[in-house]
Amino acid sequence: MSVGWYLRRLSRMGPQEIAGRVSDSVRRRRWRSAPPDCPSVTGARFTAVLPAGTIAAVPADAAKRLVAEADRLMDGHAEFFGVVRDDMADPDWWHDPKTGRRAPSGYAFDVPYRSEDAVGDIKQIWEPSRHQYLTQLAAAYAITGNERYAERVAEHLRSWWSANPPLRGVHWISGIELGIRLLSWVWIRRLLDGWPGAAGLFEDNPVARNQIWHHQRWLAAFPSRGSSANNHVIAEDAGQLAAACAFDWFPESARWRAGALRSLDRQLRANTYLSGLNRELATEYHGLVLELGLAALAEADAAGVRVPATVRLVLLRMTDALAAIVDNRLRPPRQGDADDGHGLIVDGAGTDRWASLLSTGEAVFGRLDWWPEVRAGDVRTPLLAALVGPAHPSVSRPVERPAHFADAGMTILRGPEEIWCRCDGGPHGFLSIAAHAHADALSVEVRHDGVDVLADPGTYCYHGQPEWRQYFRSTLGHNTLRLDGADQSVSGGPFLWTRHAESRVLVADPSGEVARWSAEHDGYEGSVHRRRVELNPESQELRLVDEVSGPRRTVQLAFHLGPAITADLAGNRAQLTWTRDGEDRSAEIDLPEGLSWQAHRGESEPPLGWYSSGFGRKEPATTLIGTGSTDGAEGFTTVLRFRG
Repeated sequence: MSVGWYLRRLSRMGPQEIAGRVSDSVRRRRWRSAPPDCPSVTGARFTAVLPAGTIAAVPADAAKRLVAEADRLMDGHAEFFGVVRDDMADPDWWHDPKTGRRAPSGYAFDVPYRSEDAVGDIKQIWEPSRHQYLTQLAAAYAITGNERYAERVAEHLRSWWSANPPLRGVHWISGIELGIRLLSWVWIRRLLDGWPGAAGLFEDNPVARNQIWHHQRWLAAFPSRGSSANNHVIAEDAGQLAAACAFDWFPESARWRAGALRSLDRQLRANTYLSGLNRELATEYHGLVLELGLAALAEADAAGVRVPATVRLVLLRMTDALAAIVDNRLRPPRQGDADDGHGLIVDGAGTDRWASLLSTGEAVFGRLDWWPEVRAGDVRTPLLAALVGPAHPSVSRPVERPAHFADAGMTILRGPEEIWCRCDGGPHGFLSIAAHAHADALSVEVRHDGVDVLADPGTYCYHGQPEWRQYFRSTLGHNTLRLDGADQSVSGGPFLWTRHAESRVLVADPSGEVARWSAEHDGYEGSVHRRRVELNPESQELRLVDEVSGPRRTVQLAFHLGPAITADLAGNRAQLTWTRDGEDRSAEIDLPEGLSWQAHRGESEPPLGWYSSGFGRKEPATTLIGTGSTDGAEGFTTVLRFRG
């Protein structure tokens, strides 16, 4: 990174964080010498097994999906972030198949992992080494008893441990990677219980014990600090707690366990609004943190470790909040960054992540009457539910489905069952750097029966493609208004915002006869952008009014259509058509007459008209851009009408 980036990053830290990072730097230099040996361990045993009958509770369809996925993995096939791999029978742990580059060796903290030229795409290298595909193989063994799955897991773990000795290479750089990997190893050992080679692979294997000990030593020494204490620190704490509970073989285990539990309790509360929404305001990280928290809770309960009541309370609130914000197809908002990160994977392809989380929440906390119905089964729910103790929440849960989350600035407007609209009037992300925020103040997201009509385009990438990273997190990349060609908030780097637009909700009446919402933000110096949204359920009409106070400004008003939507733009009116479950659907959108409208699709210089369904994936989609100025304009009115 440039000197300017380091200065900008430093400016977002407080004195305590700076002191902690200086201490970390000193420790890294001290650790450059040969790492210490793992303490001698005798009589190590693994007792954190699943209760009898747990595997039998896995639904047949979920088991079938998992085994199909495991068989693909056994044949060497996998896909990570849109890149298909056929080498997973014998993977090179440091190779990036996307760029063809191989990460350099040497002391871990010397590896320039942010440089794609030097290392390759770091996400492509790190993801297989989270070993979540190995938890899938281990789960396939637990369900089928077929030892070929267990033998492949053992082969890959031994290969990884040999290729990645402590503190050497790219896999010893990031705490979130170590934390998730530890959680995977715990579940691999648990799911392999009953295989004759399980003890020889883990507790009776000095190489495995050395790896586990060094992972935990690393996490205890280098926690994510201050402005970086977001979902990363949750993953670090969850992995540390899981390992210290299930692999409690070391002199430090009790200390590591207690420290991880204290930190997890504190950080879950710090990362979560009282409403239950994650403070990063990036929905996929809400899912990641909830998965990690539930997995950590399961480990502590299984080990008989007393968990603070606030841990369960936060996870309960997060679960209820998730149930509240999903649309009728159980899809949550596409707000903020998304990198397809999961806490624990034991299911096959085709399993709905959000339905699975709600199923687990129902099993652990109990469902409320207003929760959406979840029909599909999964593997993870019976496994986690078998370990988690009974919940005794000392808090009243929502009697009706919440639609306005004041602390997070999120409001959900619903028309007839299939119309869903998210309005964003919340803070610009979490902590001083707002790492996973987008410049999307006052943006809306509209769906009809789960189909993106006015879509949040997504994330697509983090490292290596700065022009695409900038586009997908920009103001122009969202359904909101841009002034003078600038973003509402000022970016200082791919995970750094140096000035944050401040928004406030003025009206939130989602349950009125006509649902109403209004908010404003101050992201443009000298001007205020205010937006009003009204949803009339009877006429199935959504009305948006944008107003700008202050001096004359050039205006760009963007509406991003989902990839399933075909648009026919004529003047300031567009006819929208799509198909859902074999049925033709349609709508029309009347765009503000005071602006000049143009449709864009799949453009690259500069990027415009794209939709990312998942990390590393993008496809062309139509974006409608209206250009003009605020001069003489009392407001810009947009009307979206759905046809019955």
